[in-house]
Amino acid sequence: MYAIVEIAGQQFKVSKDQRLFVHRLANDVDAKVSFEKVLLIDNGGALTLGAPAIEGASVEAKVLKHLKGDKVIVFKKKRRKGYKKKNGHRQSFTQIIIENIVASGTGKKEAAPKKEAAPKATKKADVEVETATEEVKPKATRAKKPKTEE
Repeated sequence: MYAIVEIAGQQFKVSKDQRLFVHRLANDVDAKVSFEKVLLIDNGGALTLGAPAIEGASVEAKVLKHLKGDKVIVFKKKRRKGYKKKNGHRQSFTQIIIENIVASGTGKKEAAPKKEAAPKATKKADVEVETATEEVKPKATRAKKPKTEE
């Protein structure tokens, strides 16, 4: 069983007991967090889609720790102008573990099975009959001037 859930503005594919890093959450360490914006749930091949989210469904998680990511160097330079700018940035993350996926949504919307393509209305034989009944007019030809010798 897995779900696609939106956490802090990003979408993640999560399953039970999965650990992942998300953008910094305001919750304390060891706090329980519930994410209500569940977009899709797959329960053993049975897909449940939301429009845009599934009502009543949620993903429960536990905050493990807060940390910072690797340093990213931002270097700007304009050649022959003497302009150089060097900045660094470390993104703040929160590590969470998914404890449970609750799929008790009342507004479940099952994924529709793919329909086969309908046969085309026009057949090749019909097209041939229509073109055979039309009259074909010859193109008008332009009379050529006889060459005169001087």
